[in-house]
Amino acid sequence: MLISDFDYYLPDELIAQEPLLKREESRMLVVNRGANGTNDDQFANLPEYLRKGDIVVMNNTKVFPARLLGQSETGANVELFLVTETQSGIWETLARPARRLSIGKRIHFGEKLTAEVLEKTTEGRCIVRFEAIGDFDEVLEEVGKTPLPPYIKREKDALDRDRERYQTIFASERGAIAAPTAGLHFTPEVVNRIREAGAEVAEITLHVGYGTFEPVRVSRLSEHSVMPETCSISTETAEKLNQVKANGGRIIAIGTTTTRALESSVSNDGLITPGQRLANLTITPGYRFRAIDGLLTNFHLPQSSLLVLVSTFAGHELIMNSYRHAVSAKYRFYSYGDCMLIL
Repeated sequence: MLISDFDYYLPDELIAQEPLLKREESRMLVVNRGANGTNDDQFANLPEYLRKGDIVVMNNTKVFPARLLGQSETGANVELFLVTETQSGIWETLARPARRLSIGKRIHFGEKLTAEVLEKTTEGRCIVRFEAIGDFDEVLEEVGKTPLPPYIKREKDALDRDRERYQTIFASERGAIAAPTAGLHFTPEVVNRIREAGAEVAEITLHVGYGTFEPVRVSRLSEHSVMPETCSISTETAEKLNQVKANGGRIIAIGTTTTRALESSVSNDGLITPGQRLANLTITPGYRFRAIDGLLTNFHLPQSSLLVLVSTFAGHELIMNSYRHAVSAKYRFYSYGDCMLIL
């Protein structure tokens, strides 16, 4: 298939710029694969769609302040977005404006953090070495900003008011440069109601990296691959997930990142295996899902790898029709937007 097959029209006013005051009040479009239909509901009613013996799986990665605003030695404004730490103190970054950053140029982020440009890659990224006065992570917490997606508009010098809200209530394992946004809807009360419905709740970790939201730059999906991301599943969680499957329960993944971690961890004999690994799976039409039975996910950008993943799980025609309905019904889209439950 072509990436253009996953396009849809979205008015700008439907892109959520602010989170809801109460996380659980988002809307939820329920997609029924068996009936090939949809119905409109509220996220707070999620527990009503679960069965006794199901398990809901969350991604507990925690976003760190990966966006840095500084100045070069000549006084020019520079923005660095941290992508990957290749070795201690050395990071691959997205830089703006990259064309003005020559090798050897130094960038200052206040008095405690400096970066030196070591290399410029063919992908348009900069490799930089950081020097911090004190612990790098602690300094980053002071000077860094929440790495919001570019479609959420904030003034550069504005107070970083998204620092707490752009985290799920499960966030405990630091290492993501974007939030697993399907988890943003959850509250402790909803989790309690899930357990009261007879379903279990489990956590895995996938550190959301640039690969999750990197644009698809090829026309044919067969030529696209999503960058690997680090994920881990504990022995206890793997055993629990396999037991649920054996008992006929369903694994409900919260988000595409959880989906990728679980599907990347299935062995040849169909069991979910524990351990830390690189999730290097690219899910495109034709892929057979072996781990998950249901998926809660936000609405994704047109022609994105995440929309392709969701369409592969539920069917291309059903998902594209569901997206057109969501637009006409004025659902809120993207990271701070509403969600879709696919069963």
